[in-house]
Amino acid sequence: MAGGVAPAPGALLCALLCAAAAGGGPAPGAFGRVYRGAVNISAERVYAFAYSSEPGQVDAVRVYVNSSSENLQYPVLFVVRQQKGVLSWQVPLIFRGLYQRTYNYQEVSRTLCPSEPTPERGPSDQIIFVDVASMAPFNIAYELLVTRLENFQLETNKAFNFTASPSQPQYFLYRFPRDVDSVVIKVVSDAVYPCSVVSVQDIVCPVYDLDHNVEFNGVYQSMTKQAAITVQKKDFPGEQFFVVFVIKPEDYACGGSVPSSVHGNANRTWNLQRTKNLQVTIVPSIKKSVYVQAMFFSFLSFLSFYLGSVVVAFVHYIRVRRQASAGILSPEDGSGIMTSSHPITASTPEGSSYGAIDESISSGGRQLSFPGRGVPAGSDTDSSVEEESDFDTMPEIESDKNVIRTKVFLYLSDLSRKDRRIVSKKYKIYFWNIITIAVFYALPVIQLVITYQTVVNVTGNQDICYYNFLCAHPLGVLSAFNNILSNVGHMLLGFLFLLIVLRRDVLHRRAMEMKDVYTLDYGIPKHFGLFYAMGIALMMEGVLSACYHVCPNYSNFQFDTSFMYMIAGLCMLKLYQTRHPDINASAYSAYASFAVVICLAVLGVVFGKNDMWFWVIFSLIHVLASLALSTQIYYVGRFKIGGCYLGIFRRAAMVLYTDCIQQCSRPMYMDRMVLLIVGNLVNWSFAIFGLVYRPRDFASYILGIFICNLLLYLAFYIIMKLRSSEKILPIPLFCIVATAVVWAAALYFFFQTLSSWEETPAESREKNRPCILLGFFDDHDVWHFLSAAALFFSFLVLLTLDDDLDMVRRDKIPVF
Repeated sequence: MAGGVAPAPGALLCALLCAAAAGGGPAPGAFGRVYRGAVNISAERVYAFAYSSEPGQVDAVRVYVNSSSENLQYPVLFVVRQQKGVLSWQVPLIFRGLYQRTYNYQEVSRTLCPSEPTPERGPSDQIIFVDVASMAPFNIAYELLVTRLENFQLETNKAFNFTASPSQPQYFLYRFPRDVDSVVIKVVSDAVYPCSVVSVQDIVCPVYDLDHNVEFNGVYQSMTKQAAITVQKKDFPGEQFFVVFVIKPEDYACGGSVPSSVHGNANRTWNLQRTKNLQVTIVPSIKKSVYVQAMFFSFLSFLSFYLGSVVVAFVHYIRVRRQASAGILSPEDGSGIMTSSHPITASTPEGSSYGAIDESISSGGRQLSFPGRGVPAGSDTDSSVEEESDFDTMPEIESDKNVIRTKVFLYLSDLSRKDRRIVSKKYKIYFWNIITIAVFYALPVIQLVITYQTVVNVTGNQDICYYNFLCAHPLGVLSAFNNILSNVGHMLLGFLFLLIVLRRDVLHRRAMEMKDVYTLDYGIPKHFGLFYAMGIALMMEGVLSACYHVCPNYSNFQFDTSFMYMIAGLCMLKLYQTRHPDINASAYSAYASFAVVICLAVLGVVFGKNDMWFWVIFSLIHVLASLALSTQIYYVGRFKIGGCYLGIFRRAAMVLYTDCIQQCSRPMYMDRMVLLIVGNLVNWSFAIFGLVYRPRDFASYILGIFICNLLLYLAFYIIMKLRSSEKILPIPLFCIVATAVVWAAALYFFFQTLSSWEETPAESREKNRPCILLGFFDDHDVWHFLSAAALFFSFLVLLTLDDDLDMVRRDKIPVF
């Protein structure tokens, strides 16, 4: 064709007919006709199929072959030659499964790589050669059928139904419309099994459409009843791609069982057993404007909390100014006179004890202050030596502690005797330590999840991460940006809580500098270190939850829960510190305990599935820790631990025997005893539940233990507060109601399971659901929003719960 003139339509077909008539050439074939024959080592067959392709049209051809022979030594070989490629296979077609099991198929159907549309104005001729051969010394019968596919190209928003099997995979072409930048491929099936794989591949030949090579190219997911893949136009320069459907020979990858054996005549019917009906629909994804709306919604929703906090602070400021100008502020005993049965020093020197009872009276006339050992005024060091060298170490004071703290009725003045500055610095260590922990914990986590996301993007294996694929909106390298964006509430509200605490801290310092009597001797002693730590923990929970949702899976779930343990633990410590400021745990022992819990969580992830020994050891540790902590709380820290750290349990057993068995007397501290009995029953129930059922989600199991203990202690605290005739002011009451309502709504969305790494990726995708908020956020994102607000209100409850006591003398505030 020197002049560039295309051959006339059908010219190739005529040439083939002439060659066949002369002998020795390939036999011309017709589409849609079944050809039967036999081949052996000395006889093979060659068929030639010619067709005409229209300009801009993508023509796909499918080849079906069948052979009744099961002789694996002499298979029938099929080779298909096209203009730009060769495709070959054998019959029986062999697939290998788990433990080297083999599955043989006598029926094979493959779609040939389609020819690219020609830019020519006129039609062009195409030709396909099919070679059939065998090395068998005897005849082997075969069948051949070649057809042209009419529904090869998928259309937007139009469902298409088809059938596939392991030896008869299917794939189709999709082209992006001009106004669409991203689409979601949704695939559904009525049957769970057989297990299948959905793959998206670029327009490159050969197409990888068999079980052993489908993972070589593109993006892929395993599937049972449902799958969804988001595809962006920018990833395909040709603005088109293949959607490939492969049926696996076994169901093990999708959570199914593996056949014990496959042999004999089962091979003939195996192909029919593994047939699956599928429906594919390609729909446009969300537009960029939805991303912008979602980001505005996320930030404005939580910035409204800042506005509300400013309004509340302003109203409170106006109210306090009016009360101060009217002279309404006065102590609760009505007169402000500093005399009582346990007088408090009206003007406390800077270096003396903070809110302490007059020692000359409470200690039988013995003076317990040591001027030479006080902390110099204005000193602001943070030395642990100061804390250890306080009057706390003197033998007389140890005796005095035993007298005071073992009284039947304790008051706050009995447990707020240490120097204010030393105690405050002790609690500030919580803040500085949690910052250090957060940095050292978060940096490796961020590095790891970036590696996870890189592996997903490079390999295309979407079974690594357990997303809600029906509502996973990518942005940049991130596969599910919406799950990350929804954690912004934890960071914004955590920072707001830090600002609120800072405001209170500044006002408290000003009052202390002015020697305000209500600040020095009235109300709950103000120590803000734990509050600062709680704010940092809330922010870090948002950071680590976002890291977890970069690629959520079984191995990194502890990232999402580690700071939840710390939040629950810090809340319990703060609640206990409120009425026990002198004897609360130090930051070092508290964080060491959290480290032990996180270590147990990691061991539970590794060994907690089926190992009974782990659950026995963990349950034993859980019960013993509950007993040890109960004894510590019951005796307000006044017990002696034996040389082998078993004295605490010995004392607990002696008390139980003496009070409950020998004498059946009423416990000395009835309220504490009720709390500890209920608490131990709850914890022992958790231990028994874990021992019997051995839940796979060990991290959530531990978190449930923490949350139940926190709720139990908070309920006990509020009940005892009301029993002591204390009031709950409007702001903490509002926060309590808001906390309950928001937590109830949050837990509703939390239990709407959208994925589960306790199952296989294919089984997890059965739980996937579409977005419910702005077309961008799913149920779990709403859980993130609501849980952030609920934690914020919970923190405000702890911050404001005892504001009603600011005008009450500390020797009138009961300890419980």
